[in-house]
Amino acid sequence: MMRSLYSGVSGLQNHQTRMDVVGNNIANINTTGFKKGRVQFQDMLYQQLQGAAKPTDTLGGVNPKEVGLGMAIASIDTIHNQGSFQSTGVGTDLAIEGTGFFVLKEGENSYYTRAGVFNVDVDGTFVNPSSGMKVQGWMARDVGGQQILDVSRDTENIIIPVGSKDPARATTIVNFACNLDKRLSEIPAENPTELQIRQGTWNTAIKVYDSFGQEHTLQVDFTKALGTPNSWNAVVSVDPEAEAPTNASIGLGAEAPPAGGANNFTVTFSNNGTLLAAADGAGNASAEGNVVMNVAYDVPNTTVGEDGAAIRQEFTLNLGTVGGFINSITQFAESSTSKAVAQDGYIMGYLENFKIDQSGVITGVYTNGTNRTIGQVALASFPNQGGLEKSGDTNFVVSNNSGAANIGPSGTADKGKIVTGMLEMSNVDMAEAFTDMIVTQRGFQANSRTIQTADQLLQELLTLKR
Repeated sequence: MMRSLYSGVSGLQNHQTRMDVVGNNIANINTTGFKKGRVQFQDMLYQQLQGAAKPTDTLGGVNPKEVGLGMAIASIDTIHNQGSFQSTGVGTDLAIEGTGFFVLKEGENSYYTRAGVFNVDVDGTFVNPSSGMKVQGWMARDVGGQQILDVSRDTENIIIPVGSKDPARATTIVNFACNLDKRLSEIPAENPTELQIRQGTWNTAIKVYDSFGQEHTLQVDFTKALGTPNSWNAVVSVDPEAEAPTNASIGLGAEAPPAGGANNFTVTFSNNGTLLAAADGAGNASAEGNVVMNVAYDVPNTTVGEDGAAIRQEFTLNLGTVGGFINSITQFAESSTSKAVAQDGYIMGYLENFKIDQSGVITGVYTNGTNRTIGQVALASFPNQGGLEKSGDTNFVVSNNSGAANIGPSGTADKGKIVTGMLEMSNVDMAEAFTDMIVTQRGFQANSRTIQTADQLLQELLTLKR
């Protein structure tokens, strides 16, 4: 009689625990990155009234007689199914499509979460603003002027230096391309008229920058040569409208042309209209391959050395590849379009914004139009993510059965990709949760009826003496 009472008690206690889990699921139905729990039951100990007997020559086998002593909780599992995505439009909100966790640090303690509600604090540290925990990843390192990410290193705090400076960069190369019109008139070598100059010259200009970030105008004027139908004379000048001359000069060779040197060169095309060769004012001819010439000019308002000479700024002028059509100067009977298509210099700028791609790479956007890699957000995966322990704040910590964290960039080693401007919603399904609540309530009621019925039987025993 007493066995049924305690079986009913175990049913009440464990259904109450299941109700606690269901209630927690429903409470967190709108919690970002929440992973629901699930309770599994199992039967408990058994009292054996009679053991099993094997068959004999005269009788068959007898099964055991056992009375159950109630039920127990087999497990409370964390279900790591993917939750739905909610668009927020906030660039620092991150979600993970697939497996993996963001890595957070509080001192030396590591935490793992699917809730990617992040922002930048006053020091530029990328953090979870509700807890202050610092998002982990890798900062880019400057190697030879290039920002390199080394994800083989240990993770570190991600610092986004909002308002930091990007130093000015001097122009090192100017690329020319497009076409010079073969139909332009030839200009006599001596005493050309203004009309002849207008009809036979193609003018180009582009902005270039010195090491201080000062802007200059590079002008290259191409003029059809007399008597040589496939040849053009060109004159290079830097800031031609400036009051003080910049003494621009151009030449072939490794050394920069000196101030006062020739500022003209000749470019020759083949009968196919492709670039054939170039020669500087001293008659030095270019070799096969890329036709590259050196340009130098004086930077205004600067001096260097005891002689007070101005700083000479250098860059290369790339006319294209011999025999090439793409990204090279050509000569066809079409309108002239040749121009300096690109140069690599810029002024100083400030970091005004940043963006995060699906690999977790953080790219800074500067006011001077440049982009710089700042860092990369790390993700962690586990051999048994169901073994992680919940630590509150929608975070998990490593347990003895989760395995060690495998930390790396997204998209590697079974890690999902990062989605920007999205948050992962709770994976609690309301219909399923309410159904579990009904089933749990009925189970609790049924076990209470077991206790009531056992109590009535005991009452009947007590009344036998009357």
